[in-house]
Amino acid sequence: MRDNLDLAASAQQLADAAPAGSLDRAAAKSVAITLATTRDVVQARETLDGLAPQDVRQAALTLFEELSAS
Repeated sequence: MRDNLDLAASAQQLADAAPAGSLDRAAAKSVAITLATTRDVVQARETLDGLAPQDVRQAALTLFEELSAS
């Protein structure tokens, strides 16, 4: 399993590749920041559960699940 900083780097790459202002960019940036500032994936997942608005939260959780499963 990759650590939070590795996962954060992957999320940041996705954010950089996504169009400015898009839902994908907002979600990937949120995941990158959350992973970079939490100690483990459990804490990151809990933090993402509180993300708003709901559409960004759902997209971020989906991305988080994809990244943490790899």
